[in-house]
Amino acid sequence: MNAALPSAEPAAVPATRRAAVNATPPFELTREAAAPWRNPAQFWGDLTRATADVDTPLAAISLQALAHNAFSMLDRAAGKPIRVASKSVRVRSVLDAVLALPGYHGVLGYTLPEALWLAETIDDVVVGYPTADRAAIARLAADDRLASRVTLMVDSVAQLDLIDSVVAPRARPSIRVCLELDTSYVTRALGHIGVWRSPVFTVDEARVLAQVIASRPGFTLVGMMGYEAQIAGVGNRPRGNPARARVLDWMQHQSIAELADRRGAVVRAVREVADLEFVNGGGTGSLESTSADASVTEIAAGSGLFGGHLFDTYSRFQPAPAAAFALSVVRKPTPKMATLLGGGWIASGPAQPDRLPEIVWPLGLKMQAREMAGEVQTPLSGAAAETLRVGDRVWLRHTKSGELAEHVNEMQLVDAAAPGGPAAVAALPTYRGEGKAFL
Repeated sequence: MNAALPSAEPAAVPATRRAAVNATPPFELTREAAAPWRNPAQFWGDLTRATADVDTPLAAISLQALAHNAFSMLDRAAGKPIRVASKSVRVRSVLDAVLALPGYHGVLGYTLPEALWLAETIDDVVVGYPTADRAAIARLAADDRLASRVTLMVDSVAQLDLIDSVVAPRARPSIRVCLELDTSYVTRALGHIGVWRSPVFTVDEARVLAQVIASRPGFTLVGMMGYEAQIAGVGNRPRGNPARARVLDWMQHQSIAELADRRGAVVRAVREVADLEFVNGGGTGSLESTSADASVTEIAAGSGLFGGHLFDTYSRFQPAPAAAFALSVVRKPTPKMATLLGGGWIASGPAQPDRLPEIVWPLGLKMQAREMAGEVQTPLSGAAAETLRVGDRVWLRHTKSGELAEHVNEMQLVDAAAPGGPAAVAALPTYRGEGKAFL
């Protein structure tokens, strides 16, 4: 693998908030031209051979595919720093390896207990969602070092009141907070398009809350965030539905323009109240448009690192299948069928087919409409099912990212360029493997 820097220089990160990772990553990500996943038979065959000594269910990470995705995201961000969304990774050594690359800095966590754990070695962790965990708040407030490394998300005075009820302002260091803006797209014709997160939508609403935070003892307003889910989290090329693709293109184009104006005005108003260290936006699917927004100083993204199959439906980029999992055939209900042990590794979101794992190898397999992916078994049919025997393996891709790590204790890191041929070169513990279950 040949080391190289991103094609665009990352934007400068303020020296006082440059994320430091004290742990040495167990592996290095470098840019290279090789793309072994473009030959599916070779790619999946190599993963099978490299992990042959590991019992299923197993999850594997292709080192080359992970590196490709990490550098591709930097290219798409066009120089703006990327804050890694840990919810979509949940493997601490992968977080460390990515944060070692110029252009990545800091973590967007998903719970306060997780943030406190990560902050043992990472000095810039923003909790992406408000917290009501009183024990974790008390721990944060009792430790000056953690309080300087962790930033809480707020969108209402009630959240400030809850924190004060746990530890009074005079008895704690100042708590760093980030104000979240609702970046949904709202029109009279279409209604609310996006996710229901913050109640703060307008310039006036943001200014008022910022003033409350700035004048309130025990809090320091250091950042703003807005997740444009209707752009970042919705693939604009849904399979087999060109009409919907046209509607999505139109909606996303309109939303990008509206948000650039509104977020820009909100940021200007809040900066009159507080000296913001960062303005965070985006997601894996919107790196290009979020980077183009002058009011945004950094972009949050994580799912694109592992490249779940949900992201195959975007026109703007094509992730490599960096992570996948293998299950074993354990029975043959008919000569033309094969049943896997397990399989129901379902992603969050609307209960619909695109939340299911996708069978990727061997080709020519499909789930059964009345069972689909089951908690303990997944029956398969199709041309390849007849050739499968008990003990054979089938590879599947998860939909998004976080759900994969919740089902295994470790992920096998496979290096296609290892001496002697593709090999599993490390077993990387997941959060689960480290005894952590945060949500």
